[in-house]
Amino acid sequence: MRAFTRIFQIIILTAAVSGCADFLEEDMQGTYSNSTFYKTGDHAELALTGVYNITSFSNTNNNLWVFGDVASDDAVKGGLAGDQNDIQFIEEFTYQPSNSYLENLWRHYYEGITRANYLLGSLPGIEMDADRKEVIKGEALFLRSYFYFHLVNIYGDIPLKLKPPVTKDQVHVPLSTVSAIYAQLDSDLEVAATLLPVKNDVGRVSKGGALGLLAKMRLFQEDYEGALEAIADIEDLGIYELQALYRDNFTLGNQDNKESLFEVQHLSGASPKLGSVLNQYFAPQAEGGYYFNSPTQDFVDEFEKTTAEVVDPRLDYSVGRAGQTWLNGEPFDPTWSSTGYIVKKHLQPLSEVPKGTKGDGGLNYVFMRYAEVLLMKAEALNESASPAQALVPLNAVRKRARESYLYDETLAGFGSVPAGLLPDVVTTDRSQVREAIRHERRVELGLEFHRYYDLMRYGKSVAEAALSDTDFNYESNRYFTIPLSETDINQSIN
Repeated sequence: MRAFTRIFQIIILTAAVSGCADFLEEDMQGTYSNSTFYKTGDHAELALTGVYNITSFSNTNNNLWVFGDVASDDAVKGGLAGDQNDIQFIEEFTYQPSNSYLENLWRHYYEGITRANYLLGSLPGIEMDADRKEVIKGEALFLRSYFYFHLVNIYGDIPLKLKPPVTKDQVHVPLSTVSAIYAQLDSDLEVAATLLPVKNDVGRVSKGGALGLLAKMRLFQEDYEGALEAIADIEDLGIYELQALYRDNFTLGNQDNKESLFEVQHLSGASPKLGSVLNQYFAPQAEGGYYFNSPTQDFVDEFEKTTAEVVDPRLDYSVGRAGQTWLNGEPFDPTWSSTGYIVKKHLQPLSEVPKGTKGDGGLNYVFMRYAEVLLMKAEALNESASPAQALVPLNAVRKRARESYLYDETLAGFGSVPAGLLPDVVTTDRSQVREAIRHERRVELGLEFHRYYDLMRYGKSVAEAALSDTDFNYESNRYFTIPLSETDINQSIN
């Protein structure tokens, strides 16, 4: 990755200029380089904002959904035939190393890592409030870990860059193994968790967010004891619990709630743009959208039904489908999508974001919710040979889902839970509990960009069965190829 010697360039018109000669002799105003930036607390705050900015979906380079959903069995590319074919190549596992989506996410998240490294490398020399400096360090460590967590799950062995790229050796970094990347994340997140406050300003990561990512990273490495330790620390904070109504995690006005450990902020109508493009990329064409990330029939069929055909209410909170009401109040039209389904979780009604500004959504992206913490706890307990204990957090998630009928007045039959809907799991057979937890992760966290990672960590037989209608082969496709742009430039991995 090329080094950036100029961090910010802000041109400010401070006075009228009388002639060309005077203008040409005028010094550039508001220009920062590495030698003039990172000097004050304000500089540190600006730099930190720049790191957070990379997490946003206001930039189409942040195409995490392609790898989290479309590469899995939960969704397909959707959209018009021939539009953004590079997404389809990823879906089918027929992509080339020059694939634009493969390259864009790599560059985008390594840009976030570079920004974090500049900040972390410069922070010790900045004169500012000592307590705030420590919190900024914790936030930067978390954000760098967040970027690496996605990169290592998508690409596998990758360059581990921990310093600003100001020398050749810091630019041309060799590949580190997946285990080495995770070891660094473990160390960094432990430090971040000690530095971050229990409650931070809205939009900023707090202690719980760092512990949540730490638990997830350990779970993915099958360090179940370590995952349970991090989860116990989250529980000890005493500030997280499930929202009464599942839907409230994905509606404007209910963001940054008691269930959220970390979510990426968006804001409609800002200048420069801070809104989410997902609101347009996933919306039907009738609303000015592109209807990408179309849910599959297989995903829809995963949701449980009672003998009376009452479906898990999370389905209609997650997906638009025939026979149901769409976000704007009109009947859903299944011809809006090639699969007959449209993602709902990242979309807003036209009353909130009109068709003319469809790509400027205000919904945050919720990376981690307390529901996932409970499911991680269930998985770690079950894999630690405690299936009976695992049922407690697992059934808590199911209970919240079925009790939507006690809180959502729009549901037919509101006021009482339909008979037989999402009953508690009672088996203590470890294999059966494992399957129940995997099912629950899919329906609870569906279309939130987690599914592909889960399939890969479940192993060859599960992954190949789920992706059997593609060219996926576990040995050759477990990780995506490092983009051509990186192998062309990075002299240490050729």
